Parts: sequence; structure tokens; C-alpha cells
Amino acid sequence: MDENKKDNKTPPTGGGRFPNGMMMLVIAASMFMLLHMLSGVIFGNESDRVRYDEFLEMLREGQVERVVVQPDRLVISLIPDENDEMAEVPPTWRTFADMIASATTLRNVDEPEPQGRVVYTGRVPDPELRALLDMYGVEYYAPISTTNWWSIIFFQVGVPILIILFMFMLLRRMMSGIMGGGRGGFMSIGQSNAKVYMEKKTGVTFEDVAGQEEAKESLTEIVDFLHNPDKYTEIGATQPKGALLVGPPGTGKTLLAKAVAGEAGVVFFSLSGSDFVEMFVGVGASRVRDLFKQASQQSPCIIFIDEIDAIGKSRDNQMNSNDEREQTLNQLLAEMDGFDSSKGVVILGATNRPEILDKALLRPGRFDRRINVELPDLKGRVDILKVHAKKVKMCESVDLRRIAMITPGAAGADLSNMINEAALHAVRMNRKEVQQEDLLEAVEVVIAGKEKKDRIMSEKEKRIVAYHEVGHALARVAQSNSKPVEKITIIPRTKGSLGYVLAAPEEEKFMHSKDEMLEDIVAALAGRAAEEVKFNTKTTGASNDIEKATSMARSMVSMYGMSEKFGMMGLESIQNRYLDGRAVLQVSDQTGAELDQEVRNIIEDCYQKAVELLKQNEEKMNEIAEFLFNKETITGEEFMELYRGESPPTLDITV
Repeated sequence: MDENKKDNKTPPTGGGRFPNGMMMLVIAASMFMLLHMLSGVIFGNESDRVRYDEFLEMLREGQVERVVVQPDRLVISLIPDENDEMAEVPPTWRTFADMIASATTLRNVDEPEPQGRVVYTGRVPDPELRALLDMYGVEYYAPISTTNWWSIIFFQVGVPILIILFMFMLLRRMMSGIMGGGRGGFMSIGQSNAKVYMEKKTGVTFEDVAGQEEAKESLTEIVDFLHNPDKYTEIGATQPKGALLVGPPGTGKTLLAKAVAGEAGVVFFSLSGSDFVEMFVGVGASRVRDLFKQASQQSPCIIFIDEIDAIGKSRDNQMNSNDEREQTLNQLLAEMDGFDSSKGVVILGATNRPEILDKALLRPGRFDRRINVELPDLKGRVDILKVHAKKVKMCESVDLRRIAMITPGAAGADLSNMINEAALHAVRMNRKEVQQEDLLEAVEVVIAGKEKKDRIMSEKEKRIVAYHEVGHALARVAQSNSKPVEKITIIPRTKGSLGYVLAAPEEEKFMHSKDEMLEDIVAALAGRAAEEVKFNTKTTGASNDIEKATSMARSMVSMYGMSEKFGMMGLESIQNRYLDGRAVLQVSDQTGAELDQEVRNIIEDCYQKAVELLKQNEEKMNEIAEFLFNKETITGEEFMELYRGESPPTLDITV
């Protein structure tokens, strides 16, 4: 087991060598700066060099204080001038070059410190120079020095040798990174950084995947091919090179890919589409080549690319196109065409946005199959809950089917989270097993958030919320096609709701009639209708209800052909179906305005129906709302007893 864990670890990508490389770069920069400074010492700075005639002009104008006669030049100390910017420079900086230069000689005279700017000029044979210096009263002398041979050897021989050795070591290290291909090398960014799971080490099989029977059936053939390739090649069949897993987030696409590798018992390369893309052009294509090279060496194997839309986005000629991403995609297309599927290399991709993928990536011969991993149905949700319930201690009285009924539209990840939240709630309640109430609380936590115990509403607000929620519930049960009520509460939740009605359908439905949708709109608007009927007021608590009602009414008109005005005319299309499902209008502005008016008519008609319905049941609304106001939370059974006129349950109120 320890060996398995050891194999699963990915070697570090040069994390320990990066600081050393930075240090070497800093040292190299420092050496170049030193060379630049020494060049100023040896050859002098251009700004301090003057012509000989300029020196004579300075001498005649009385600007020269002292002249040092050297074998090849005259070093001239000028009289300090307040207007000269160089005079503001501290003497230490002005004489720093002289201090370094003096390291090559043994000074035998004490030269006075110059107070002004120091310039130099080339020495020109001039027999009248001495007379001119005496005439203008300028000090002059020639320094007496003895050559320091050790310093000369160090600066002229030792320093160049050290620099050559340093550059040789740096170049050798860079070449070792290029040629060696190590994870910390200079060019290791071009290597694939896929996580490699060796044989049977993904830890997942098809038994761990529930609620996706059709997807598992499609992938079983791939597993059988990896086990028995000869059975297919003998008859002349060709195994699909790739399969694309498409579906909403949390439905188990990555889990299915790992299950395929676990069932087949082959090497599993797992990486994300974003792992290919870098800021350097060509890195992604290099990583694709390296990935397929490794896969061919370890075949049979499976390559799984999660979020493949990061590199497989459709190519275009727009200005915002990305050359690096397109080069990576081109290389991926070439590699998928180039390798032999009979060698047992299968490519699996996963995405939530299949509509944006490049058409060349989806054609037969690359991703031959498209496997839809949809949200689970009722049976699928029950199976998923059973799989995750095996990991926790469950009470025998737990009804997982009831939990599955009240969670339509939940993905596998949501159901797994609910089981975990139920276990945590059981621990908080000091229980040894998870009970049904823990699961119900977990459903509420995932849907509406946790209870906000610190939010205390006033009595007036609490009563309005009670009537608002009872209005929803009454509208549901008073209409034949509405969902039965499971629970009503006016306890605020962390996701923003001050209360809510939990309803569960009696059976799983995959399509809805026009009457059913209209009744859902009536039930959504009944909360606002209850506020108007009882208090003759309107509050902000109906904002989410109005949003849902508007969305349903708009879909009826624009997409489902349920409007007499527009008939069966599609006015909107859905983009990002598996993500936000945003609708895009595909009509003119005039038609869009007529669409808005039609939606408004539907909402107004449904709202008037909700008001009439609550007025007909006003006595029951008052009775149930007062009961909910005092108890704060009632079950569906308690609500139905009150609705049928039976004796209300005894209130258990703690003062």
C-alpha cells in the first residue's frame, strides 16, 4: 500500500532548484556590474574626459586647482563651483574610482583630497605647460608609486578566469536541463505534468458509480477492448480512439473516467486542459507531444483530459484568438490522428461546454463517441444515496427514497454532500447513527443554507412571513396538479430566505404540460398575494418568487410554444446548457417588446388567480398561518390536517 502511494506522487517540478537559479542570476548581474565599474576605472568615464584645448581654456580662466601628471594623461582637479552639479557629489563617490585604481600601486606620497570636480585629458608633448602652470599658480606634481604585481595579476588574470568559470558552470547547468529532461531543468516546462496512476491504483470501479447506467454501458465496451483487444481486431473492428463525457458539473464525469481505468487495470494519465496552456508559445504543444510519447511507451493506457474546453475551444480569426491555445489544439489533433488505436491507448475527455468545442476535435477518428452524463433520475438518486450511505452508519428506519423524491435536479456531488452533512448533524446531536431527521436537515442545508439563529425578526415581520409561506402552500394543495407540501418553516436561512416551503412531487416527471406550468406560476406568486389579501401591502420577500415566475412564463412563450400570440415559434435559444442555461433572444426589438408584454399578461392572470384562490380559503389561511407563527416549523402532515379541518396538533411551545 505504501508503494502504491509512492508511485502516485508526481515529482516536483524544479521547486528546490528555482531559488539557486535565481541566486546565480543575481551573481551574474553583480559580476557584469563590477566589470562595467572596472571599465570606468581603467578607461575613464566619457563625461569626465576633456580635450587638451579645453584644459588650456580652463587654465586661463582660473578654474584649475591642481594637476597630477601621469604617464598617459593629466588628472585635473577643478576649483569647486557652487553652480556645478558635480560639486554636489560627495567626495567619497568622486574618488571611488581612484581608490580602486590605487589598489594596483603602492602610494609613496600623500596626495591631497580634491574638493571640486576631477577631469582628465590625454598628455600632449607641450614644453610650455610647466611655465603656464607656474604663471597661473596651479599646483602640479607626478605621483611616485611602486607596482603591486599581486594586484595586477588578480585584476587582469584572476577576475577574467573567475568570470569564465562562472559562465561555464551556468551554461552547463542550462544544457543539463535541456538535454537531461529532469523535472527541475531549465526546459522542463515543455514536459507533460500529468498525474500517473499505475495499474489498479485509481481506487475506483464501476461499483462506486451509481445513477449513470447508460454512461457505464457505453464505457464497458472500452474496458472490454483493453482487456481483450484481439477479439475486436480479428473481426476487423476498430476501437474508438476517444470518448467525450458531457454533462453538468458534479454528475461524475471524472469518477467515470477513473472507474474505466480501475476496471481495465491499466495506466491512467489524468490532467486538466489548463495544464497545457502557459504564457510561453509552444509549451502546450510540447506537453501534448510528451504526453502521447509517454502513453505509447506504457500502452495499454488511458489518457483523461478534464475540462478539455480549455484547449479545445473552437478556432476562429477574431482578434482575441490565442496562438498558444490554438497551437496546443493543433498538436492534439495531430497526435490523435497519428497514434494507432490497436495499441490500446484510449483518450477520455470531459467538459461542461460541448457547444464551444472545435468541430475537428469531435469528428469520427478523434472523439468518436459522445457520452452524456446527465443529472440522475429518481432511481439514480436512490442508487447514489445508497452508495454514499455505505460509508456512514445509518439507522434502519432511514428512507432514502423519500430523500430522493424531495431532491429533483440534484447531482451526484450534491447527494454526496447531503449524506456528509447528515453525518455531521448527527454528531452535533450526539447520535451514533444518522437518522431521517438528520437527512432532512442536510437537504435543507444544501438547498437553503443553515439556520440563522442570530437573526431575530420583529413580530410584524414574522407574521407577514408566516402568511407568505402559507400562501405558497395553500396554492399548491388547492390546485390538482401541484406538488404536495413536505415542510413549511419561517426560520431564516443563510442563503437569504426568511422562510420557505419544501415540496416534493408524487412521481418523477420529465415533461410538463401548460396547465402544470401555469399552476406553478400561481403557487410562486401566492406568497405576494397572501401579503396583499391579509395586510394590503407588498414586501421585498417576494423577489425570488417573481424571478422564478417570470422565468417560467418567458420559457412558455419563447421556447415551449405555449402562447396563442406567437404559437410554435422559437424566440430564444439556450447557451451553456450544462452551466447557467442562459437564454439568448433571437428576434427583433419589436418582437422582443411583444414577447415582454405576453409574459406580463401571463403573470398578471396567474397573480389574479392566486388572489382569488386565497380569498376563497382565507379562514384556513388565517388558522394555518397563526399555527405556523407560533410553532415556526410544521410538517406536511400537520399542514394537511389543518387544511382538511381536523383538530390541529398540540403546540409544544417553550417559553
